[in-house]
Amino acid sequence: MKVTITTLILISITCRLTAQDIDKIINPATVKQVESTLASDDMRGRGSFTPDIERAADYIESRFKAAGLKTWNGSHSYRQPFSMVQTTLISTTATLDGQLQPTGHVVAVSSVKDLTVDEKSGYSITRIKAGGSFLVEVMKYTHPTKNTIVLLDTSYGAQFARLTRFSRHHFKSDYSVIFLVTVQDPAHYSIHIQQDVKEEGKLSNVVGILPGKSKAKEIVIFSGHYDHLGVGKPDAKGDSIYNGANDDASGTTAMIMLADYFAKQKHRTRTLVFAAFTAEEIGEYGSQYFSSQFDPTTVVAMFNIEMIGSESKWGGNSAFITGYERSDMGKILQRNLTGSAFTFYPDPYTEQNLFYRSDNASLARQGVPAHTISTTQIDKDKYYHQRSDEIGTIDIDNMTRIIKAIALSSTSIVEGKDIPTRVDTNQLR
Repeated sequence: MKVTITTLILISITCRLTAQDIDKIINPATVKQVESTLASDDMRGRGSFTPDIERAADYIESRFKAAGLKTWNGSHSYRQPFSMVQTTLISTTATLDGQLQPTGHVVAVSSVKDLTVDEKSGYSITRIKAGGSFLVEVMKYTHPTKNTIVLLDTSYGAQFARLTRFSRHHFKSDYSVIFLVTVQDPAHYSIHIQQDVKEEGKLSNVVGILPGKSKAKEIVIFSGHYDHLGVGKPDAKGDSIYNGANDDASGTTAMIMLADYFAKQKHRTRTLVFAAFTAEEIGEYGSQYFSSQFDPTTVVAMFNIEMIGSESKWGGNSAFITGYERSDMGKILQRNLTGSAFTFYPDPYTEQNLFYRSDNASLARQGVPAHTISTTQIDKDKYYHQRSDEIGTIDIDNMTRIIKAIALSSTSIVEGKDIPTRVDTNQLR
């Protein structure tokens, strides 16, 4: 009994000390300062391929440096650059077994200006059958590694237009992928696509590292995307800036706060990677490139944070986890919060396919327990992708509690005590 009481007292003292430490690092004043900087008019909406997103990257780098994070791959910079191209479609023509196909049923992800393909061109042909997840299946081909024709079942016709965002911006590649909506498996075909192609220069993720100790080869990732929609036409009030305070300055702020917090902790058994992704809004390209740099078997867990600036449908002290049922990570997090007022819930908006619509998706498709933590009531969020998504709409106090909950609930994973179960890639539908 004496041992038990002594143990409980020690646990109580440790919890109080942890709470005191975390309050010094993650508090409303600091959270507001970071959030206000990222969502300020000076950042002009952090649009991809603009000087504005570079200013945001500079700020994130300064925070990483102040926290003492190591640079990506030991380089001189926290930036992780990659190149993309922009294409503008001029015309498409596709004939399958002598039948001319509707123009809107052909999309190419290609860096070639004048693309002509037939059955003699050496393209492999694959089919996406009905019943699968459109995003999951299509994203397998948006970073081409070989010349491919992808035939989609006509049941995907209504979603096919979404492919245009992948064809407008994509990684520069020597390979092309052509998507066609058709029920045919043609023996003969002729496809001709003309487009204007220009290099858009480099985009950059911002990545910082806290090396682990006894399990340094095992990686835990904390992330959020720092790009948004930039500047548009002025509204009736003259506002032209899409500040993206919730989407996703809030998640990026959380990631920065977590970097500050874990940099001061001594029990970093596993290596922690903190990533601010670019180009999420135009196709999750930053996280796709980032994910390609890892052997997925080395990534133990990914905490992607997006839109936590408002209360969830359950009120304060709560958030939901996308793909909750796909691993036991959510259960681990909740167990670590036993006795607290905070609750992690399963995603209540499964019809929105949020598990595939954020930066966790690239690693989740490879089996990593990679989940997004959010609070936004996406079915009725009136600020989503609007100019009104500004700092004044953010509940800083509740957001601070969420960041603390992520920090404390992730501790057993960070310290190497828990290993979440892997995502079953055979069930990604």
